[in-house]
Amino acid sequence: MNQLVLSARIAQAFALRYTPAGLPALDLRLEHESEVSEAGGTRQVKVAIKAVAFGTDAETLARQAVGSQWQFAGFLSTPRNGKHPQLHIQQFQQD
Repeated sequence: MNQLVLSARIAQAFALRYTPAGLPALDLRLEHESEVSEAGGTRQVKVAIKAVAFGTDAETLARQAVGSQWQFAGFLSTPRNGKHPQLHIQQFQQD
């Protein structure tokens, strides 16, 4: 199963674009910080990940403030011309 749920802030939102089929698309950079338990200790975790949203989700996210906190759900995929995975956002809600 390929499913990710991540609480993160919008660190960067690029300009709304359109796919060749005319579908709205939005590229984002998300940042997450938390504290987790691992091997009996506490660890500070920081991660930045690229994300993309399509359709009405892209249009809605394009109107949100950089720095706002959200819970995102979707799946990971590596873009055709990329080396690192990105989150394809399928659902989101204000955190």
